[in-house]
Amino acid sequence: MEMNAPSPRNPVDDNLSGLIGKPIDRVDGRLKVTGRATYAYEVQQPGPMAYGFIVESTIAKGTVAGIDASAAERAPGVLLVMTHRNAPRQGAWGPLDAPDRYARASPQLADDKVRHYGEAVAFVVAESFEKARAAARLVHVRYEPEPGNYELAVSKSQAEKPTGEEGEEADSQVGNFEAAFAIAPVTVDATYTTPHHIHAQMEPHAALAYWDGDCVTVHCAAQLIESARQAVASTLQILPDKVRIVSRYVGGGFGGKLPVHGEVMLSAMASRQLGRPVKAALTRQQMFHSSTHRSETIQRVRLGATPDGRLVAIGHDTLSHSARFDNFYETASTQTRTLYAAPNRSTTHRSVKLDLPISDSTRAPGEAVGMLAIEQAMDELAEKLQLDPIELRLRNEPTEDPEKNIPFSTRQLVRCLKEGAERFGWERRQAQPGAVREGRWRIGMGVAAATRTNYLMDAKCSVALDGQGMLTARMAMTDIGTGSYTVLTQVAAEMLGLPVSSVRMELGDSDFPETPGSGGSWGAASAGSALYDACCNLRAQIARKLGAPEADVSFADGRATAESGRSETLAHLAGTHGLQADGEIRKGDMAKKFSQQAYGAHFAEVAVDVDTGEIRLRRMLGVFAAGRILNMKTATSQATGGMIWGVGSALHEEAVVDPRFGCFVNHDLAEYHVPAHADIPAIEAVFLEEVDDKTNPLKIKGVGELGICGAGAAIANAVYHATGVRIRDYPLTLDKLIAEQERGT
Repeated sequence: MEMNAPSPRNPVDDNLSGLIGKPIDRVDGRLKVTGRATYAYEVQQPGPMAYGFIVESTIAKGTVAGIDASAAERAPGVLLVMTHRNAPRQGAWGPLDAPDRYARASPQLADDKVRHYGEAVAFVVAESFEKARAAARLVHVRYEPEPGNYELAVSKSQAEKPTGEEGEEADSQVGNFEAAFAIAPVTVDATYTTPHHIHAQMEPHAALAYWDGDCVTVHCAAQLIESARQAVASTLQILPDKVRIVSRYVGGGFGGKLPVHGEVMLSAMASRQLGRPVKAALTRQQMFHSSTHRSETIQRVRLGATPDGRLVAIGHDTLSHSARFDNFYETASTQTRTLYAAPNRSTTHRSVKLDLPISDSTRAPGEAVGMLAIEQAMDELAEKLQLDPIELRLRNEPTEDPEKNIPFSTRQLVRCLKEGAERFGWERRQAQPGAVREGRWRIGMGVAAATRTNYLMDAKCSVALDGQGMLTARMAMTDIGTGSYTVLTQVAAEMLGLPVSSVRMELGDSDFPETPGSGGSWGAASAGSALYDACCNLRAQIARKLGAPEADVSFADGRATAESGRSETLAHLAGTHGLQADGEIRKGDMAKKFSQQAYGAHFAEVAVDVDTGEIRLRRMLGVFAAGRILNMKTATSQATGGMIWGVGSALHEEAVVDPRFGCFVNHDLAEYHVPAHADIPAIEAVFLEEVDDKTNPLKIKGVGELGICGAGAAIANAVYHATGVRIRDYPLTLDKLIAEQERGT
């Protein structure tokens, strides 16, 4: 199946069993709460297990001048100390122009160079984790440090235009932005900064590797099964069909588990050398440097408008960084290309090479921090125009994609704003900032739009129906805590008219049909569409066995019933040998014919202490249009989780680099602040009814990342409304608020 035309009406639309959209509990929930869902580090392989521990570099740039591992090698239970002197030959890093950046080779201990703080300089393997950790402290490393660059603002003169990602250019130009902005009657020209963000998943990165002849199996925490398989194969310089990746359950991905990291490669290399399974996990502190993070950004937004609030010029320039040896950049200006109408437009991205760990996709790459800037700039423009912030957005609603000049598949931003305003009580908002006070607290309301590009990726699936009426579906898909097992089970059960209990969903194994995995909010649409196609092909087989045209057969209550009246159970029709079918989705060209976006509107109310500058969120609402919702409970969970991240982005999260040593100084969850229960009051997420037949056969859109996009900007705008103080440097902490207040007075 290929998406080259709108999807016609189908069994998902009919929803005869009523499973599509139903807020059923997670099918894997009982396994998780009883501890029977095995994550990577919990997998037990028969035979004696060995445990690895990474020794990290304590400098950010330089050379390993010498390593003394003798004491570690003599320590109790130690089996191996691997360094650059005895590590096996591996594939070179990259290539940088690989179509799948997460499938690239990632060599470990390949030479004596140190490229960032926390890079592996040794790997100690012992009979237990505790023995490996203790011995790791006995490895003495001597360095020859070199000067490095660790600060984006200091190094911005070295910025270069990055290579655009597939399907996207780094820059875009429409009309004559500079000329239009220069003569615009009302303008905003503001610079916003966002800090480094850490994924901070509950489950640490972990791996278990073991060999059977020349084939290696790796259990790891991976979002993208096929990419991980290719990465291991490229690094170890073996054929991909000699690698099996298993990732049944993932305790949070957020982009940090799109690539596989050092613990995977090192465990596989050590296991081959020792001839026994090797298991390794990163500590919480190691995760800050040994896995990826979000780059800080410096964003300049320029808006030009007429006195009645019509935008004539939109400019959004983003500066971010990549590791010196990498080519990632934060696509923070990209969403500005589709959000509002204006005849003259300019978006750019520039990147600086720094001697920091690899930066990469983190919780809605691009949009999550880009919306923090553009949506606060829109609020600033509304203030200058003395116009309601919602009305400003309504007046700049485009009729088609303003840069691609193609129609939107659907666009419900206006409805999200209006529905949200009514639900939130926006009409009670007083226009004058700082006008509402309750005792020692100043009260403010803020709004921001949300948008996230929708994607469909190629995927495959196989299904099998046995003589007991049990349907088994297999895909190399992952569930990173978002509910993949559940929503895919609902799709399969609805397609075949089976109860949820008669569907077995098997995911997370590279031996299964290939999917793009979980990332970019494309997981449910891509894997679900392949599953849909496989179920369609199975329905066709069943109809033939029933002796009726497929269009004349309905599936419900575990039976197939023809219009002629003949009805049989699926178990009977499957027979003793069962029935099997394969399915596939290819993305086709619908994304080129229609601009596909999910939309939303965030509303926030905050209270700010008049003396201390303490900011407290009082309530928050998100209204979203994201296509058909497969499971209202899991979708709501994702949306509210994203909104909580928005709170963190606005008020809490900041990984701080020590410019002397090139390390994150707050490298644990005691000092890297994320929202706690006390920070989160009533948060509500509402989904509007929407079906988008241009996106995929299920007519759904991505939900996972939409909730964070724009959420933090709504809080920033509420803080301004409460205080009259504009803070453009995230997070909005009380010291910045007090400083801006003093500067204003």
